[in-house]
Amino acid sequence: MSFSPDNPHASPPGNEQTHPSQGSLQDELTRLRLRATAFERSEATVEALQRQIQAYENSTFWRLTGPARKALEHSPRLKNLLLGSVRSCRGLASGRLPDRLRHSRRTQTTASFHTEEPPAKTSHDRGKDVSHRAEDHLPLRFPRHAFPVLSIVIPGYGQAPVTLRCLRSIMRHPPSCPYEVIVAEDASGDPAVSALRAIEGLVLIERSENLGFLKNCNEAAKAASGTWLHLLNNDTEALPGTFDALLSRLQTDDSIGLTGSKLLYPDGRLQEAGGIIWNDGSGWNFGRNDAHPDRAAYSYPRDVDYISGASIMLRRDLFATLGGFDEAFAPAYYEDTDLAFRIRASGLRVVFEPASAVIHHEGISHGTDETSGVKAYQARNRQLMLERWRDVLEAEHFPPATHFLRAASHARDRKTILIIDHYVPEPDRDAGSRTTMDVIRALIDAGWLVKFWPENRQRNHYSPALERLGVEIVDETCPSDFATWISENGPDLDHVMIMRPTIARAFLPDVVLNTDARRSYYGHDIHLLRLEREAEVTGNRQTREDALTMRRLETWLWPQFHAVLYLSQYEADLVRELAPNAQPHAIAPFCFTPDRTVRSITLGKTILFVGGFGHPPNVDAALWLVREIMPLVRRHVPDVRLILAGSKPAAEVRALAGPDVTVTGFVSDEELARLYTTSRVAAVPLRFGAGVKHKVLEALHQGLPLVTTPVGAEGIAGLGDVAAVAETAALFADALLMLLEDDALWRKRSDAGKKLIADGYSPERFGMVLLEALEE
Repeated sequence: MSFSPDNPHASPPGNEQTHPSQGSLQDELTRLRLRATAFERSEATVEALQRQIQAYENSTFWRLTGPARKALEHSPRLKNLLLGSVRSCRGLASGRLPDRLRHSRRTQTTASFHTEEPPAKTSHDRGKDVSHRAEDHLPLRFPRHAFPVLSIVIPGYGQAPVTLRCLRSIMRHPPSCPYEVIVAEDASGDPAVSALRAIEGLVLIERSENLGFLKNCNEAAKAASGTWLHLLNNDTEALPGTFDALLSRLQTDDSIGLTGSKLLYPDGRLQEAGGIIWNDGSGWNFGRNDAHPDRAAYSYPRDVDYISGASIMLRRDLFATLGGFDEAFAPAYYEDTDLAFRIRASGLRVVFEPASAVIHHEGISHGTDETSGVKAYQARNRQLMLERWRDVLEAEHFPPATHFLRAASHARDRKTILIIDHYVPEPDRDAGSRTTMDVIRALIDAGWLVKFWPENRQRNHYSPALERLGVEIVDETCPSDFATWISENGPDLDHVMIMRPTIARAFLPDVVLNTDARRSYYGHDIHLLRLEREAEVTGNRQTREDALTMRRLETWLWPQFHAVLYLSQYEADLVRELAPNAQPHAIAPFCFTPDRTVRSITLGKTILFVGGFGHPPNVDAALWLVREIMPLVRRHVPDVRLILAGSKPAAEVRALAGPDVTVTGFVSDEELARLYTTSRVAAVPLRFGAGVKHKVLEALHQGLPLVTTPVGAEGIAGLGDVAAVAETAALFADALLMLLEDDALWRKRSDAGKKLIADGYSPERFGMVLLEALEE
């Protein structure tokens, strides 16, 4: 494999076909990019604005300021403060980050990661703002359930106002499941504790002798009766979703033993998004003091070394089986870290959950001076931690302040991949996004750590869905450009996958220069083939020139990668023919959860065509279907109905709408499923294109009989046995008529199509073939 950064268009050895000069190719690529960019911007402007608004309303900032917004009508001064904060957030949501963040380098990126330093003093304390709500004057009360699902255990030592603030936040944002709240008062002698006795529904434990923080937690846990145990510091404030997010994480994944919250300072800065333990036993609070706690780096669930015990949740019986916090760490410090290590040693995972966030008034309980009081035990317990877990620390952890990409995700021995594509996948809008998501899920299921770099760097309302899978999106909230990011993190990557030719051309030089990771190229389809076929159908001269440019680009790119992935053997063979030095692989196209149920015969006369109309082949197919095929069908079935379903319908597609033709525009997955269920037959009349067509496989998976063309059938083995393949308008119309009128044929095609997908397109097979190609 060869790549010359000085001459990126040089032919690889043994493949000396003529190639364009660098200037010629670059000019042609620039023209292509400008045309594509202009189109995408015109279509995406409104969507982008809607996504920015939604992302802003879902942010931690919005949750934090919820109480303040309700108090605006009562406090003009608070209103002015909040408006100033909104203006700052608006700049972040629009992508206009301060220059000092956008252009920072590694020293700035890691400057927010500090260990065990007190936060800076601030004049604006959101905790105080929260406590001024009118409803906060209502009496505190909690429900009492005979069989609570969740026990919230709060250790305390005096400081009644602090504990009351914590309790009020729980009452304001309670769990949605049956729960109990237990406060364990550790014999402080503070007379103000009497205020807790009057709280209806609170389980108050008052010690007769002081046990210290750790033992107090252990004893309080023994009094809990819930299935799940949430250990919560009294100097915290719960936010919306604090409890439900943690409980959902544990209930939906039994491989997780412990999970915990994102910790925020009262002024909104990040205190911790999971913790790192270095191989010398020292610890870092990941992201500490970052003024932007909603960065993507802190917004995806991930395995971590430990989670600070200010807000952690686990099964009550697991805590009991492990003997609770180890009393060797009494009275406090490193007990939460040791617990995380013991849970991991038992075969379970420790996972940070960003959807759960609490405000933590750090330092109230034990102060910040390591030379006096309980805080003095921090250094002693660090040494104890090192001695107890020395072998694990040496085998699984990194030296201090190194390998952040892996260290932040407890991933020293996990394969790590960077995937680069044009934008965050939008699986309900285009087939390419669906197969991208299939790739990502297969890698995550195989235990890989996945990073995703969207070329446009935009964060949108699809980002949280990708993050919930455990993927870090290196988007606009990351201050580094790609060259900086890859130079810092390249050594920690095992693999880089780049999708689509123009993106590969832009990113490949920096990848080659900054990492020894294996490289794979996933083109989705062979672009030169699609453009050549379009030129043949349309006779467009510009399209023919674009096809030639793409042929030069793709045939140059393929040999630069260790693996070239396409969705059919036909495409892999074509790559091998055009670029003998390339290493092509045919991976299983798409995947569907096997469904072997029998679909009932659908009555009616509705024909369904599904396709994203930002893709020229689908526009041409819709025009051909309506103008040439449907009139032939309508001669025999006058009341036939056609639905054209898909996002971004061009003006010429919208113009096809009429009494018997519906153009839906974007449809949700739920609505698309309904259309498949209520339609009689699917039509995929593609006259040009390339690659395996998701819409064909999806219709078969839904049990909807199908008529398509040779282009639509390409790369799908056995399709001719389960669906009609017609090349002319007349033959296509005849095949549609047969399925509209013949129930026996309909039944046979429906059953055969579902069987074809269930047998050959499962997630297991997709993952197996993908991993074989990447690791060969």
